[in-house]
Amino acid sequence: MAFTKPETATENQKKCVPAGLATCLLWCYFIGIGLFFCVFFYLPATLIHRKREQAFQRLNNLFFRGFFFLVHLLFPMHRWEISPDVTTIRSSIIVCNHLSYLDPLIFIALFRRQKTIVKSKFFTLPVFGWLLQGSGYLPATTEGRFSRIMIMQMEKMADYLDQGGNLFIFPEGTRSRTGRLTSLNRGAFKIARLCKAPVVVVRIANSNKLFTPGTFRFNTANTNTITMHVVGTIPSDTGHAAPSPAKMEEMARQYLHDVDPAATSPTSTN
Repeated sequence: MAFTKPETATENQKKCVPAGLATCLLWCYFIGIGLFFCVFFYLPATLIHRKREQAFQRLNNLFFRGFFFLVHLLFPMHRWEISPDVTTIRSSIIVCNHLSYLDPLIFIALFRRQKTIVKSKFFTLPVFGWLLQGSGYLPATTEGRFSRIMIMQMEKMADYLDQGGNLFIFPEGTRSRTGRLTSLNRGAFKIARLCKAPVVVVRIANSNKLFTPGTFRFNTANTNTITMHVVGTIPSDTGHAAPSPAKMEEMARQYLHDVDPAATSPTSTN
């Protein structure tokens, strides 16, 4: 995602679209353009593309790049700094703190090849569940019908990662309402150990100031900078040298705790 450098705060305040109108426009994009993509892109990809997962992931990437282009136009007071060490991640398990519903959408917009873990209930929704499964995303639970999906995805996860794909996971499992790190689930680290893949720890800051938990309304006029930085990497060791999932969790928590959010505030933006 590339963003132009904004003008002064006063100029941007004049350009701000009212929150209600901006929210309506974004939801219209999400629903209207989403249906357009389903009919004219996802459905043909299902019928004619041999590598359906790869095609769906690429379409997800294009859709959300468009979404964030519109976000940038509507919210000039929200600046962005996404570090190059984030955008160049490949063949890795990415773990990140979780502040807003926007967080997974940002990752999808950044990577052409992307998988993630999604709440299992979303797999039961018409159309949306089909898109999730077609994209190769993983359900959060392994109960009932979801066990088949999880087993199928895990059997090919190592090859997917070897070919340059990323699996991004929010090990907190839910958004933090306070901005502080909560307990981490070890599932991501178990997958990393199983696939002998590196774990890249990313910290995101201030996405909750654009789209706050507990509301479906975007904040338009607040001056804010959303940042994403790599704060640590846990290498993919082999054999007996591989750290345990518990040790990986401890290392990831330390990386995230060691970063002062104020210290990541950028002096410039892309």
